[in-house]
Amino acid sequence: MTSRRIISTEKNLLEKDDRNDATPSASEKSNITPAVPAAVIYKLLGFTLAMIAGPIGTYFLTLNTIFRGNSTWAGATAAIMANVVLIAYVIVAMKEDESDKLAAEEKARKGQ
Repeated sequence: MTSRRIISTEKNLLEKDDRNDATPSASEKSNITPAVPAAVIYKLLGFTLAMIAGPIGTYFLTLNTIFRGNSTWAGATAAIMANVVLIAYVIVAMKEDESDKLAAEEKARKGQ
């Protein structure tokens, strides 16, 4: 097995990362805005909680009240509820994407 010798004039990985042009100058303000808007994070958290609480709650609510102890039917209902939450999330995400496109088109129209 061969190994590569490091030549002393060659920069290693740590030295290559030291770039002075990557840091903003004192007069420039750095951009600290988050990459994802807060509304998107809150929406994701809401659907995450719905994905956890919805199917589990549906299972235990229907187990003894509707299906009288039949765990197969209660589990199937919980699986259907998980799919309902998932489909709802996809629909909300698609509508949000469409609203972003419409806002960009409207902004472009106003700019002309």
